[in-house]
Amino acid sequence: MRIAILSDFHLGYGRFRDDAFRQAEEALSKAASMADVMIIPGDIFDSRAPEPDVIAEAINLFRNLSRREWKAKTIEFSGEGQPYTSVPIIAIPGTHERRAKDAADPVDILGLAGLLVDISNATAIIESEGEKLAVRGIGGIADERFRQVVCEINPVPVKGMFNVFVFHESLYELLPFNEDFMRLEELPQGFDLYVCGHIHGRVEATVHGKKLLIPGSTVLTQLKEGEQEAKGFYVYDTKSMSYEYVRINSRRFVMQKIDVGKFGSGEVVSAVEAGIESMIGGANDRPVIRVVIEGNIPRGSSVEMDLNDMARRYEGRAVVEVSKSGITEDAVRSVYTRERVAFEKMSVKDYGIGIFLEKIKESGTDTGRISPVELLDILSSEQSKDKAVAKALEELLES
Repeated sequence: MRIAILSDFHLGYGRFRDDAFRQAEEALSKAASMADVMIIPGDIFDSRAPEPDVIAEAINLFRNLSRREWKAKTIEFSGEGQPYTSVPIIAIPGTHERRAKDAADPVDILGLAGLLVDISNATAIIESEGEKLAVRGIGGIADERFRQVVCEINPVPVKGMFNVFVFHESLYELLPFNEDFMRLEELPQGFDLYVCGHIHGRVEATVHGKKLLIPGSTVLTQLKEGEQEAKGFYVYDTKSMSYEYVRINSRRFVMQKIDVGKFGSGEVVSAVEAGIESMIGGANDRPVIRVVIEGNIPRGSSVEMDLNDMARRYEGRAVVEVSKSGITEDAVRSVYTRERVAFEKMSVKDYGIGIFLEKIKESGTDTGRISPVELLDILSSEQSKDKAVAKALEELLES
């Protein structure tokens, strides 16, 4: 069987909403024409509570797929939930879709509509022309709990068929700044292929002698160095145990660091403009350009004001962001230097979760049987603050 692995569509992402939809649509269409089975390891949506029109967009995407004549069929299902379709489109929710315990997430909606098979904590078996494929999933949960959940559930492969383990988590070898992150060697053994979402740049690694494939996101979201490569998805062949990366048409992203310390104050803006012009080049594709300023420029100076105006100046030709991380006072700069490596490798959401966890530890608060991240999920899951606090208190008092 040929398995398409595509992830992190982030439908509804505000900054590049049209890109997110268009590039997900192309990826899904190409993948359907090349593979027997689709596996989507999380973050189909950018929000745990997408707006109705975003859900409608997603329904349209997957409805078109579900109407295809698929040779492969989902024939068995075991674990939490149940399938409402036999189409071989297998998915889990990611961290952006994660909600408080017992609350429905947007991937649940697509599953209930019969547009995909949600294997958040389940195994689906797909058959095509006599070949069987078992796909075991664990939906995106708090990184600090993933190790515990894997130990409790103890996922095991199904004998006599090709087995895939699907998850959506941070991994220490890829993001080595938090000891709570799962190590590759701690992932369950015996599977023939490991598939992960969450990381927005593509990754090929080895786990227990087998392949781990992370396709990366299909849309640009974090403006980080690792996202400069073209977006796409993997197609894996279970018979030859080979794979290929299939590129899609995605908005070009270019990042450049400019050390302004070697320029006089009157030359800084010209140097940045020259860098932007070189990154735009002769293409007419309105790329995303991020200029990272290195070196010290006084706050409030005319140079800083000119750099602040750079995005407006190039509007229509490019989406320009000038990162003024270097435009700091010495005290602020020292903090930035300490935090920079970690921050550049994680999403803003994950960074915020990290701050919340630090505050919990500093306060010495014991959250009992509910983890701090689950507590944060509860507090942010309700539009009403009163309801959110009431739910949180209920969980804490039961702990």
